[in-house]
Amino acid sequence: MAIISSSAGDRKSRRSLKSSLLSQNHHIYHKNHHNHEFSEGFAGASFSGAVFNLSTTIVGAGIMALPATFKQLGLIPGITLIIGAAFLTEFSIDMILRFSKASKSSTYSAAAGDAFGIFGRVILQVCIIINNLGMLVVYLIIIGDVLAGTWSKGSHHKGLMEEWFGQQWWWTSRSTWLLLTTFFVISPLISLKRVDSLRYTSALSVGLAIVFVAITAGVTIVKLLEGTTKIPSLFPELVDQASFWKLFTTIPILVTAYICHHNVHPIENELTDQSQMKSIVKTSLTLCSSVYVATSFFGFLLFGEQTLDDVLANFDGDLGVPYSSLLDDVVRVSYGIHLMLVFPIVFYSLRLNVDGLLFSHAIPLAYDNKRFYSVTAFLMCLIFLGANFVPSIWDAFQFTGATATMSVGYIFPAAIALRDKHSIATRKDRLISWIMIPLAVLSSTVAILSDLYSFYATDNGPEM
Repeated sequence: MAIISSSAGDRKSRRSLKSSLLSQNHHIYHKNHHNHEFSEGFAGASFSGAVFNLSTTIVGAGIMALPATFKQLGLIPGITLIIGAAFLTEFSIDMILRFSKASKSSTYSAAAGDAFGIFGRVILQVCIIINNLGMLVVYLIIIGDVLAGTWSKGSHHKGLMEEWFGQQWWWTSRSTWLLLTTFFVISPLISLKRVDSLRYTSALSVGLAIVFVAITAGVTIVKLLEGTTKIPSLFPELVDQASFWKLFTTIPILVTAYICHHNVHPIENELTDQSQMKSIVKTSLTLCSSVYVATSFFGFLLFGEQTLDDVLANFDGDLGVPYSSLLDDVVRVSYGIHLMLVFPIVFYSLRLNVDGLLFSHAIPLAYDNKRFYSVTAFLMCLIFLGANFVPSIWDAFQFTGATATMSVGYIFPAAIALRDKHSIATRKDRLISWIMIPLAVLSSTVAILSDLYSFYATDNGPEM
């Protein structure tokens, strides 16, 4: 009996030890979050690789909407707000990193969970999923527009394939090119399990964004020297109350342009020296804000009041300079490839948050190939269907910017600082947090109401 009892006790002890070791391994994994522990030979991410990955997270589709914000705001307020948003983003990320360190959290959602419990963690994960899913559908739609063309207000804008090979329903089809892009470009990249594996594609992506800025600046300077363009308005033209409230619709676009909070922890967790993260954030934001200011300034200067909501659509006609058609193609090709390379870096955090929401108690995703590829395939199918069957999602994208994106970028960082569970918040933290939350809520509310008013006015305009 004693022998049986002892054997049962040993088995119980072994089970307990096994559970303890599994729990420790699970904790260690999340502490390092998809780092070199599951990739033999990986010694940690470098400073430059992290800068490129974070910069690629920031510079996405938002860059093409920024010149249109200058049309609403004018040059001086536009430049001021772009720089101001960069400083506010840096501060909000700094707060997330400090409070994550205090709570020993290895993810943004874990920091929210530490501050507000499971409810806070789930709400943040849902916001990140909505934000990232919306952005990725937009990316795929723009890629389709670049390759296969699009219709806008009754006008057909030719895609590159139609321009190069003529109209052929099977070869210039939008669905065909989205399918080819998904299988041969995007799928291999989203199958990588480490964010640092994307450092080279991220570097190329940033380089292509700079190519776009260089071409836009070059064309603008040539036209300025020729006297065929003029300096646009420096300040907004407020003709009535509606035009004043419309200024607030630019806020979600500016916030969306800088959103990268969901990828900060995955990038930090793979660093060789995690103390470099603050410098990496500052370097990335400096680089991206410079690209944003240059894109917005030269784009608005080049097209003036004719600047479209997506400035890429302006590059489908005569630019008024030599080799205009070639420059149009280079701009669209470079930006299309840029978005293909941005896609996997945003998809990375989308997959992590979906898995964390649905399988919060399962083993880490990178250790379970079946779950990893199942979640990846499900999300990619969802994004592909959205890109093919949603007719126009720019308005929906602005709505997510005013809600989920605003929550991820400003409301949650400020709320975590004000909750201050570990008593580390400074007076500056509390002051800026009390500014960020009301500003975010007010801007979101006004932006949504302004959009609804615009829809109503447009739909009922002819009758009035």
